[in-house]
Amino acid sequence: MGDRWHVEVDRSVCIGSGMCVNHAPGAFRLDSARQSHPDEPDVDANEKVLAAAEGCPVEAITLALADSGEVVFPPED
Repeated sequence: MGDRWHVEVDRSVCIGSGMCVNHAPGAFRLDSARQSHPDEPDVDANEKVLAAAEGCPVEAITLALADSGEVVFPPED
């Protein structure tokens, strides 16, 4: 892919399902309140992080191009 993504989790939406940790271990973690956090805010674009965002049951994860801020996920309708 070659791009870098900025990863954000909206913790006001996160329900702590842990799907992100399942899909992308090492990229996300749950804190003691079971709220998701990215391990690093900027990561190389990869299928596991995309799968984590797509698999979030409440769409709490946003991926944007790190250099331009253009949203990669969720797609605009």
